[in-house]
Amino acid sequence: MGGCSSRHCALSGNTPKITIEEVLLRALEDLSEQDFKKFRDALADRHLQGQRHIPWGRLEKADRLDTKRLMLSFYGKEEALDMAIAIFERIQCRDKAAMIQEKREEGGKAEWLPTLGLAPLLDSSSPDCQRKYKEAILREFSHIKDQNARMGENVDLHTRYSKLVIVTKHLDEEQREHIMDMGRKHVEIMKEQASSSIAVGDLFKPDSKGWAPKVVVLLGAAGMGKTVTARKIMLDWASDKLFMEFDYVFYIHCREGNLLTPSSSMDDLISQCYPGSNLPVATVLAQPEKLLFVIDGFDELRSSFDLLPCEPCSQPEERQVEDTLSSLLCRKVLPESSLIITTRPAALQKLGKCLVCERYAEILGFSEAERKEYFHTFFQNTEQATAAFQFVRGNETLFTMCLVPIVCWIVCTVVKQQLSRSGGLTQSPKTTTGIYTLYLSALLQSVSSQLKQDMPGVLRRLCCLAADGVWKQKVLFEEKEVQRYALDQREALPLLLNEHIFQRDISCVSTYSFIHLSFQEFFAALFYLLEDEGEARDLPAGPTRDVKELLESHGNSRNFCVLTVRFLFGLLNEEHRRKLEEIGCRITPRITQELLAWLQNSQKTALALLMPEMAVIRNLEVCHCLYELQDQQFVVAALDPFTRVYLQGFNLNHFDQMVLSFSVKNIPKLESLEMGHCSFLWDDPEDCVDPQPAKKACGCIRPARFVDGISGGCLSNAAGASTCPGSRAEPRGSSPHLPCRFSQCQLTSPCCGALAFVISAKPTLTDLDLAGNEDLRDDGVKLLCEGLRCGTCQLQTLRLGCCNITATSCKDLAAVLGAMPSLVQLDLSDNPLEDGGVQELCRALAGPGRSLEKLWLWRCRLTEASCRTLAAVLPASPSLKELHLGENELGDRGVRRLSKGLQDPACRLQILRLWRCRLTKASCRTLAAVLPASPSLKELHLGGNELGDRGVRRLSKGLQDPACRLQILSLWQCRLAGACCTDLCALLSTSQSLQHLDLSENDLGDGSVRLLCETLRNCTCVLKVLWLKKSGLNEETLQKLAALQEVNHNLNIGYI
Repeated sequence: MGGCSSRHCALSGNTPKITIEEVLLRALEDLSEQDFKKFRDALADRHLQGQRHIPWGRLEKADRLDTKRLMLSFYGKEEALDMAIAIFERIQCRDKAAMIQEKREEGGKAEWLPTLGLAPLLDSSSPDCQRKYKEAILREFSHIKDQNARMGENVDLHTRYSKLVIVTKHLDEEQREHIMDMGRKHVEIMKEQASSSIAVGDLFKPDSKGWAPKVVVLLGAAGMGKTVTARKIMLDWASDKLFMEFDYVFYIHCREGNLLTPSSSMDDLISQCYPGSNLPVATVLAQPEKLLFVIDGFDELRSSFDLLPCEPCSQPEERQVEDTLSSLLCRKVLPESSLIITTRPAALQKLGKCLVCERYAEILGFSEAERKEYFHTFFQNTEQATAAFQFVRGNETLFTMCLVPIVCWIVCTVVKQQLSRSGGLTQSPKTTTGIYTLYLSALLQSVSSQLKQDMPGVLRRLCCLAADGVWKQKVLFEEKEVQRYALDQREALPLLLNEHIFQRDISCVSTYSFIHLSFQEFFAALFYLLEDEGEARDLPAGPTRDVKELLESHGNSRNFCVLTVRFLFGLLNEEHRRKLEEIGCRITPRITQELLAWLQNSQKTALALLMPEMAVIRNLEVCHCLYELQDQQFVVAALDPFTRVYLQGFNLNHFDQMVLSFSVKNIPKLESLEMGHCSFLWDDPEDCVDPQPAKKACGCIRPARFVDGISGGCLSNAAGASTCPGSRAEPRGSSPHLPCRFSQCQLTSPCCGALAFVISAKPTLTDLDLAGNEDLRDDGVKLLCEGLRCGTCQLQTLRLGCCNITATSCKDLAAVLGAMPSLVQLDLSDNPLEDGGVQELCRALAGPGRSLEKLWLWRCRLTEASCRTLAAVLPASPSLKELHLGENELGDRGVRRLSKGLQDPACRLQILRLWRCRLTKASCRTLAAVLPASPSLKELHLGGNELGDRGVRRLSKGLQDPACRLQILSLWQCRLAGACCTDLCALLSTSQSLQHLDLSENDLGDGSVRLLCETLRNCTCVLKVLWLKKSGLNEETLQKLAALQEVNHNLNIGYI
């Protein structure tokens, strides 16, 4: 005790003491993953303060506890503190350094320090009013009430709180499409911005240039934990754990802002933030740069609240409440202060009209590790928590929805009640609607028998209130509004609505809200489904029960009532209807046909409405609605008109993937599945500790699980029966051809195993496009070949361009080509196959029974050696019609070797692409000899080669041969000048087959182009398309070309 001054001992009293080890550990625990990685990097730096460094091998896999132990072992207690402070300063975590230094100074020696708990750590230099304010904040914010808590029940916030994944963003309204209240991650935004989780304490952290924001907007969908985070900020500030640069932090909930007296001033506003005796406001406001306002729930401000820029008022005490809040947000009052504003995304545009937000941050919810932590903090019983978590983890839908804190709480609440029953966890709903239905049922179990009889009427009136609020976009109801709907049962009301007490002048008023906005939308959906018992005529005028108006409003808005419509579908589920009937709610299915018609028409464009045979699913909302329903017969009927799924550029999280998979497996007439440029994102527990962030910018990609789901759907269609357990098989009119396109979807090799299963079991799968998935590689192709070699495989087109495959994949493909008589198109372009890969392929192509018609090998690092191999294959593969060798360094010698195969009478090649192959005029002499000897050749593409005029002159000799049947000749960017036009005119005058001539990106000159015009005007050539370079041609030449088209209506002239 000798290290403690008498004054400190007097202040501390019997406050528990902790050691330096605990202080150091708590500081490390408050670091974000990125900053913790920086901290370990600095510890391994040989030059840090001249101290001996800790070897990286010891630190690489060390967690926070291991790191603390290593520091104490290497440096000792005092030096470990010095080292921690120095490193925190170095990595720009000065608040952590200041905290450790302050505790060291307060405690004397590092061996004993006051506990960093609810007891405030007093500083002799802190004003007495600040100390009392922090004590009051600690008392006010240390506990929270669960949303179904009874009198006297509360939860310690420190214990219950689990860290959230928070990413810094800058988002606009257009990026807010399809924002869902129930935890749909904003994956469209994540794809474009490298994201990493940050700690709440880093929200005001300076950037790399030293600039620190004054205003932070914290976004999050409904239920994402914004309010709990805001309250945790208050608690941690009062505990001296973060934002120590601020003398005062004030919490303002916008619900209170809605109900303040109209003449509330800034003094009133701050006074209401102080949960204790009077605060010396004038003293507090003297240093506004030391103030932080946490404004929680901006989106809950009433719709009449107008954020118009206003001039500062000379008499603040006379300001209206709207002016007071508006002035604070518009930075007209206390502009030196700092703000944290929490809001739902839907209100971001409104906020942006008055405020330049300097830093955005978005709450994405719980990672897998944090969900597990939440379960353990909720149950406070290791055995129960483990059982509950394992159960929910096994149900991917429930576990995915636990991404959202409010849903995680609901699931834990429901599971906890199920654990107390004899049935245990054998039954559980798996949709959002199911969870809420079960939760509502659980709430009403505790009411008296008499009240249960009245409950159906109470619920119907409650649904009217909810629907009225949804239409008015209102979440807070005053007492008179509740009384209008005769919702005055004092026993039932607290179960269904939250009551809030607010001060107004010298009295208090009661207001009510649903437990959560999503619950309000749940009851609003019930409004359209509950059977009318004649009470509607006794209720005040409210929204119409015509569901068509709701559906039309949903279609005209990106955000309005999305969840309400999903609940409409979910509540039609027979199991959910039975559950609601147990509590006296009778659901009428009268709107089923209206929902069915709306769902089918919602996907049609104006043109598609006139062409019903082209029904296409273009977004995920129809899939989400059907997923909530979980009614096999209805789902199949709803999807019957659809033949295509066309999703381009979507970022699909885990829940999206399951929802889409559910719909795909139930489309009876699926003909095409196109998902180009889509990304498949997945939460992974390793994400939380992965020290390599390079490939984590868009989340951990796990598309294989989605493909597994799709494979279930493909099998369902192939077998002509439903895959749902216990369901009755029904015949389906599935299409005989099914293209699946997953180009540039960031697929990895594991997904090829699932695709192989689809290929082997789905004979109607004819087109598989995996191009642009750079992580497939040879391992993926090897897995894919397991399905290709199956005798039932009917694949016709396989695209593997730009998949990072090598000659190894060519060997695997060559081994299965013999078992694929249906394959007619193989695209291996933009892969480093090299000559060895082509050699492997050609061995298989030369075999009997091959039907390959198109082989694309552009940009595959091929040389003249491949041409020799291909020359031998051409006559041995009469089915081969198209060969693409562009962007390979074949050279003139390569073409000379290839020509031997082209001139063979058994060769039936029709299209040859040799653009950008390092060819010169020498190749033209070779090709001139090929043309009359290959009457099957219809297209020759030589663009991007330096052929020159002399090359064209040589080529024209073969083109003019009567045996030549070439129809398309492409000579773009071939260094042509006017001299070649004489030869071209002679060709056009004699050729009876050439229909398409591309001379674009060549400077032919006006005189040469006019010569072409005269030839085309006077001769009887069959040319239909002519491409030219427009730049460099004068107006007179362009007029002659236009006049030529007027004379020759069959000729189309294009310019590049």
